[in-house]
Amino acid sequence: QVQPVESGGGLVQPGGSLRLSCALSGGGVSMYVMGWYRQTPGKERELVADISRGGSTNYADSVKGRFAISRDNAKNMVFLQMNSLKPEDTAVYYCRANRDRVYWGQGTQVTVSS
Repeated sequence: QVQPVESGGGLVQPGGSLRLSCALSGGGVSMYVMGWYRQTPGKERELVADISRGGSTNYADSVKGRFAISRDNAKNMVFLQMNSLKPEDTAVYYCRANRDRVYWGQGTQVTVSS
């Protein structure tokens, strides 16, 4: 069974940084399109960043230049480095693995507040 598991969320002040981690069990991260999504109450889940099997990355306009997605095949993990965080980045962040079907993690809360 393929299962992404997120970690690394928390409370951070505006302008601060966090790194989210996603460990993938049941499959190799290099064989999936791995993505980070986020969701706030009353809104649809939205793409933050993803990385293709070939290593190409894609970012939402709202996070370009501030966030970076990366993948460590040896550790079978995907990361989201988030810098210059803003209050509007507050959300539950989800890791997604996509190949023949989509697999979601349980989410990790990120709160940006002073």
